[in-house]
Amino acid sequence: MDYRIRNFNAGPAALPLPVLAEIQAHLLNFKGTGMSILEISHRSKPFDEVIEDAVARVKTLLNVGDDYHVLFLQGGASTQFAMVPMNLLSPGDRADYVNTGTWSTKAIQEAKLLKKDIAVVATSEDRNFCYIPADIRPTPGALYMHVTSNNTIKGTQYAAFPETGGIPLVADMSSDMFSRPIDAKRFGLIYAGAQKNLGPAGVTLVVIREDFLKRSPKDLPTMLRYTTHADKNSMYNTPPCFAIYVMDLVLAWIMEHVGGLAEMERRNREKGDLLYGYMDASGGFYKPTADVGSRSLMNVTFRLPSEDLEKKFVEEATKAGLGGLKGHRSVGGCRASLYNAVDLAAVTELVDFMKEFAKKNG
Repeated sequence: MDYRIRNFNAGPAALPLPVLAEIQAHLLNFKGTGMSILEISHRSKPFDEVIEDAVARVKTLLNVGDDYHVLFLQGGASTQFAMVPMNLLSPGDRADYVNTGTWSTKAIQEAKLLKKDIAVVATSEDRNFCYIPADIRPTPGALYMHVTSNNTIKGTQYAAFPETGGIPLVADMSSDMFSRPIDAKRFGLIYAGAQKNLGPAGVTLVVIREDFLKRSPKDLPTMLRYTTHADKNSMYNTPPCFAIYVMDLVLAWIMEHVGGLAEMERRNREKGDLLYGYMDASGGFYKPTADVGSRSLMNVTFRLPSEDLEKKFVEEATKAGLGGLKGHRSVGGCRASLYNAVDLAAVTELVDFMKEFAKKNG
């Protein structure tokens, strides 16, 4: 605790300080077991209580019942790019995909690699993915429509999910899961790598509806079938116990410390309004890269007047204790990730630094 920066990393990313403190307090002796959470058996009663609590909290936050299954898998969201079409699309089935950037592009590539029948029904590639497409026309009879709810690299996010005419949504929510309330019943499947907004790297949350689960073919490799993990409560093999434990603590923090998803959204909007508001008033010194109506509240991407100034900005911010502000290597620029665990005080410090930097360099 002698030194902690303001952490704006895009992932692995900031965790709530109360969660880190609880981990620290119980790391050597978890609930009187005489063992660390890193040491206990995944077949033990203490860990069974952890995973059951995490499942219950996910369902409560999403307001779904027993017709949805909560899975804790490995391989990151990148493995889900393949598992989704492998499990859901049988011969003769078709799915729609919306392309809004790097991660949805990868999801489309994986589905095509598997020779699945998919249609890219909308894309923002024409303007380098700086907006969320509004004109999305579902394919009649499509089994699902895949979207990436938030785009970490391009800094865009769905303000509202597209109307599909009753076609279930499938969503990669890796970077904005539980940042706001959603109508989960519109989704047949949601997946999210934990390391951006839910916990540490190593576990991927999958929430799948019963009718989608039943589509899982029996001739898939065992570990790539959703039913394998649903039947064994995510413990067919040894799961990432520590990562699940931390996710459970993060979910408890959202529910009991923050007060739920509505309050979480209010806080996130307050942070976003502060940062975007200052940049919009900076006279063009700081330029957000996403269109106004598509701006992400999780990943604020922006440019300065030159690449040299961007490099200087990141270097001086780091020295000032503001970490993780360098943009993704594929696009450059700057990026401030304002995930749930990043508080308003951190964003206020960032804005104060930006004002001073602009005064000296503008």
